[in-house]
Amino acid sequence: MAITDRVYLLLGSNLGDRFQVLEAAREAIAQEAGNINSQSAIYETEPWGITDQPAFLNQVLEISTSLLPEDLLRISLNIEHQLGRVRYERWGARVIDIDMLYFGQTIMDSPRLTLPHPRIQDRRFVLAPLAEIASGFIHPLLQKTSAQLLEDCPDTSAVSKIS
Repeated sequence: MAITDRVYLLLGSNLGDRFQVLEAAREAIAQEAGNINSQSAIYETEPWGITDQPAFLNQVLEISTSLLPEDLLRISLNIEHQLGRVRYERWGARVIDIDMLYFGQTIMDSPRLTLPHPRIQDRRFVLAPLAEIASGFIHPLLQKTSAQLLEDCPDTSAVSKIS
């Protein structure tokens, strides 16, 4: 299996020791999913969707992996479970969330996985850390760079780089 570079993952946490949770997620990803090539700073962000919950810490990782997208999804969900994620409600508070944003230039829409992630362009908490490490990466469907998507993003929620 060939190595796919430029796989982008978004990490998010708003429960527990958020910094420690992100660190544990990075370590598990490096052990189980692939090499971490680059990582953004950590950003504190307003909750999106359900706003009556604690602020999130978000970070984007670029990894290289020999896994197929569905296998990376399975491993990501397993890492979430290992770190204590319990799914109560969509967009609700969570110990950890690992979202696959891009898998190279792969375009797919299956019952379990849509690539690229269908709401990248609508979320400042995704685009700010993504543009930090991949400003020139071109969205394979929208044909805009991460920097252009951030500039055009309609989301006005607060996103602050903290590390």
